[in-house]
Amino acid sequence: MMDFSLLIKALCLVLVIEGIPLFLAPERARAAALQVAGMPGRTLRILGLVLMLLGAGLLAGL
Repeated sequence: MMDFSLLIKALCLVLVIEGIPLFLAPERARAAALQVAGMPGRTLRILGLVLMLLGAGLLAGL
């Protein structure tokens, strides 16, 4: 049986980590978001895949 409290804690940690740049440097975060919005869909898909594989690999190594 999966421990859902661990999943909820992980999702909360994601929210904290994603909120840090918005709190510390909102203008730079906005500029980064605009830059990402201008990327082609294919590039975003590849970037998303690379990030998912990196995250899964790091989790597997822990």
